Amino acid sequence: MRPEARDAWIEASGRHHANPTGSHKAARDARRALDDARDLIAGAIGCLPSEVVFTSGGSEADNFAVRGALSTRGGIAVCSAGEHHAVLEPVEHSGGLTFGLLPDGTADPAGLAAVLDQTDDVSIVSVMAVNNETGATNPLPELAGVVREHAPEALLHTDAVQAVQWLDLRSVASDFDLISITGHKIGGPVGTGAIIMRGGLELDPLILGGGQERGRRAGTPDVAGAVAFAAAVAATVANRESDVARIRILRDRLIDGLVAALPEQVVVTAAANGSRDHIVAGIAHICLRGVEAEALLFLLDAEGIRASAASSCSAGAQEPSHVLASMGVPRDVAVGSLRLSLGPSSTEADVVEALRVIPAAVDRLSRFGGG
Repeated sequence: MRPEARDAWIEASGRHHANPTGSHKAARDARRALDDARDLIAGAIGCLPSEVVFTSGGSEADNFAVRGALSTRGGIAVCSAGEHHAVLEPVEHSGGLTFGLLPDGTADPAGLAAVLDQTDDVSIVSVMAVNNETGATNPLPELAGVVREHAPEALLHTDAVQAVQWLDLRSVASDFDLISITGHKIGGPVGTGAIIMRGGLELDPLILGGGQERGRRAGTPDVAGAVAFAAAVAATVANRESDVARIRILRDRLIDGLVAALPEQVVVTAAANGSRDHIVAGIAHICLRGVEAEALLFLLDAEGIRASAASSCSAGAQEPSHVLASMGVPRDVAVGSLRLSLGPSSTEADVVEALRVIPAAVDRLSRFGGG
């Protein structure tokens, strides 16, 4: 957690024990703190405070967008094949449609147009702002234009969970009706998030049983969580420009160092044309030829390097990421997927340590048959 968010949480959790929906003074104080947090987040995202609905995180917000739209409006949902499972599974389970990614990891506008032309019953289109595995930034304004041309009645949703740290959503997501964000990706508490519902939009809620959040989400609000979430948002926005510039340098040193140390094995996946300009500063995603990611992660964890394979195990067999499959990455390369994340607390020393540990671990796997 960012120090600002931690301090805000400690202070708010000590002061605000009352239910902010009550009428006594303690409840009114809690409600004022909740409203202040809502105001701050609204300013950072570029919406009205009344359009901010607090949730337990990005997955709930994504489900609310897709399932709420389908429940309220009927029809079908459409999303890219590279979405987070919190979007992809509700779309697929409802019989919705998906469209592919380009080799650089971005959503294919022509593919979106082709899918939208298959039916006139699309109620919602969801495209993430930044891919959580590769860090590829989608061209949201262009994709919004495709939807407005081919399915003008459809709602537009973006999973912006990975975006707040790196992008100004006030500009890149201004055409979107629904935006999902979360706290823990920006140094806020785990279990905090919000969905932005623009223009008085009303969707059938996922959680019933109370009138909280203007009837859009039942349950006693987590005031301290919301206050800490808002503090993380404020710190992120205030420091975004300098953070992005510094972290991008560290990210490039990390990737370039891995390429130099392992030239025959490293594939920089989303940099299909050699450019990293469309990849956010905080994600370094590579694939390692001839290496099993799960075995590598075990060795890295033993050395204090926390990484992700961006893949899952099914029935004892490793399955490559659905994101990489949609990008056209060969399966034998995709099984060596490795995602390294950087943030405001990352340092040059972290990069030096990673460049010491990772090549040595890969060499160990190669020599002892663990690749």
